[in-house]
Amino acid sequence: MRYHPIPSPFYKNTRKAFMHAMEPKSIAVFNSNDLYPISADSVLPFEQHRDIFYLTGVDQEESILLLFPDAVDPKMREVLFVRETNNHIAVWEGAKLSKSQATERSGIESVFWLQDFDRILNQLSAFNDTFYFNTNEHYRQAVETQTREDRFIIKCKEQYPAHRVAKSNPILQKLRAVKTAEEIDQIQTACNITEKGFRRLLSFVKPGVWEYEIEAELCHEFLRNRSKGFAYIPIIASGNNANVLHYTENKAQCKDGELILLDVAAEYGNYKSDLTRTIPVSGKFSDRQKEVYRAVLKVKNEATKLLVPGTIWKDYHKEVGKIMTAELLGLRLLDKADVQNQDPENPAYKKYFMHGTSHHIGLDTHDYGLLHLPMEANMVFTVEPGIYIPEEGFGVRLEDDVVIQAQGSPINLMGNIPIEIEEIERLMQG
Repeated sequence: MRYHPIPSPFYKNTRKAFMHAMEPKSIAVFNSNDLYPISADSVLPFEQHRDIFYLTGVDQEESILLLFPDAVDPKMREVLFVRETNNHIAVWEGAKLSKSQATERSGIESVFWLQDFDRILNQLSAFNDTFYFNTNEHYRQAVETQTREDRFIIKCKEQYPAHRVAKSNPILQKLRAVKTAEEIDQIQTACNITEKGFRRLLSFVKPGVWEYEIEAELCHEFLRNRSKGFAYIPIIASGNNANVLHYTENKAQCKDGELILLDVAAEYGNYKSDLTRTIPVSGKFSDRQKEVYRAVLKVKNEATKLLVPGTIWKDYHKEVGKIMTAELLGLRLLDKADVQNQDPENPAYKKYFMHGTSHHIGLDTHDYGLLHLPMEANMVFTVEPGIYIPEEGFGVRLEDDVVIQAQGSPINLMGNIPIEIEEIERLMQG
């Protein structure tokens, strides 16, 4: 791995917390992600399933974690299965984790080769009543591919029809939503790498540059700082492209007078950052661009103050909507009649700001977190308002990642990344 891993005591604690929430006489199983084929003998780069990574730190395919807190034999309460390595694999793919390395990484003493999993699960199944299955229940999930986890669930139900089943995801949604100091450090590192990439761009962007050239500059800076690359597919949207919320083609030439909306960020150690900045191609904003930019920045700053313990996500977005409405009135994009006659289910401001303001961030860009529960200290959220004006040929979005505090305003993990108009213009003009 190219990143510095979190030490194993962190993973011991995550497993302990998960097992504390399990029903008596139950077993939980977590599988790595598949290697996904492209065609012929090509596969996509491996990405570990975030749940098994959260519980073990193991960043390797074909790994399985088994948790059985009530096992009679203490050695069987935490069991890790990894792919057996050998000299042939080492030559062709690079060495995989040895048993001792897997123990060092995860803190799990009982490590077996993967081929022992069925035998050991069968032995333990005589002593448990319930299997915890790790289904994907994220509020934004739309997965159609059958995963390694899905195949295990089908097989387990067939082989053990008398056992009850329970869900791992609700436990993980609560645990993963609140970050530890170690996790916040990893996210901060991702934010710091993102800062280096953004600062690199400010002296690079000029009229005539292509969006994909900007993408290449960012990729270079991220990779040279121990990141695998982008935390998500980058959005580099000049001119009217900014009004397509998920524009990812990054194929246009950036023209004098345009703005570039950059929704781009690095990952580090599988932890994500999520940044958006909007900059002028020429290095100088027009008066109207400044007016809209300042409105978005004000909404972002005011929204950030609302991220405190006890806040409910749905209520938060209603309050942000009120702040945005006031700014849109000031920009003359809405008038009083628009607001007075608006449909409460589809408020007038959504014509120019149609997405949410904040989401959890961590091991996933849209990370775990049960949105009906009150916000808590050490949750990490994005704050990302935007105003999109197709008729004027530009859009502005600004986004930072913040950590909710027990008292006071959140800590901005991206506080060192330029965002004020004057600083951006100064850095772009040298």
